[in-house]
Amino acid sequence: MGDLLPYGRQSIVEEDIAAVAEVLRGDWLTTGPAVRRFEEDLSALAGGVPTVSVTSGTAALHVAYAAAGIGPGDEVVCAPMTFVATAATAIQQGAKVVFADVSPETGNLLPEAAAAAMTSRTRVVSAVDYAGHPAPVDDLCKVAHDSGALLLEDAAHSIGGAWQRRPVGSLADLTTFSFFPTKNLTTAEGGAVATPNPDLARRAAQFRNHGLVRDKARMRFPDEGGWHQEVHEFGLNYRLPDVLCALGSSQLKRLAHFKERRTEIHARYTAGLSDVDGVRTPVTLPGADPMWHLYPLRVLDGRRRALFDHLRAHGVGVQVNYVPVYWHPVFADLGYQRGLCPNAERFYEEELSLPLFPDLSDDDVDRVIELVRKFG
Repeated sequence: MGDLLPYGRQSIVEEDIAAVAEVLRGDWLTTGPAVRRFEEDLSALAGGVPTVSVTSGTAALHVAYAAAGIGPGDEVVCAPMTFVATAATAIQQGAKVVFADVSPETGNLLPEAAAAAMTSRTRVVSAVDYAGHPAPVDDLCKVAHDSGALLLEDAAHSIGGAWQRRPVGSLADLTTFSFFPTKNLTTAEGGAVATPNPDLARRAAQFRNHGLVRDKARMRFPDEGGWHQEVHEFGLNYRLPDVLCALGSSQLKRLAHFKERRTEIHARYTAGLSDVDGVRTPVTLPGADPMWHLYPLRVLDGRRRALFDHLRAHGVGVQVNYVPVYWHPVFADLGYQRGLCPNAERFYEEELSLPLFPDLSDDDVDRVIELVRKFG
């Protein structure tokens, strides 16, 4: 069978290695000039919105909820077609998560479902840009803001994409990114929070650094001495080091190429599979400019597992993204039951992610297409 063709893989070139080596030869390994440069580079990509780098996409979600002041007694309305962290980090802040159903086309949070889930306790609506297709942020912003809540856009899949010609990162009150190796750019591990709200940005930066306050204007004891710093609210160490930020800035220089190649691969799959009985190819809604992180093929008639096994047996590392969050036993132990979001559950039962990453060759794409077409 040979090596397994992965469904995702990082793209590292000599320029990336040189950028990291330059930091290793310098004076700063963490929280130095490469961090500031990476955050500035991310901000430029996100339409000028300030960004705060952190150690992972999960950390970004945790930091965002903390910046929003989420705590016990609060509720967060959340899309279930996502990795568990989107919901788990809200629960770790003490909130109750209320799941709302998704579009049967895109897997993204439905505004009408989110609206129906809102209560007087809702503080945040968490949408997910599933597979890299932006969620309908304008309608979701209205749903959130009409109830005095914030919109969080989990953009782990979609950095570099746009909605109605506005870049992802500039659309919601809080946006979170992930830079895991299979994502659209990598810092090995890493993430970031983007927000146009200066107070949220300040709180995010403070939480990712133990909650430390170094601004004398905000200190309770500013005359203690030049060494003095204070903690007013507990935070954590979620600082992304210079070494990894240097890799991120180098990767950002190729993000446009990554997007172009991912779009080409996505289109090649669609052209090769759109006439195949028993499968459904992804859609792109008007106004969306996706940064395709996944190719979520839908396999009909209960044959998803059989096709999964068939492709794996032929060396194609397909994946399923995702089990509806509340199906995980930890949520069942909290009282969540299956059946909450029928669209999401049906989407999961059909979804199969085909390999998609910038260095994937056309020959490999065509081999995957041929294997799907011959599946009987």
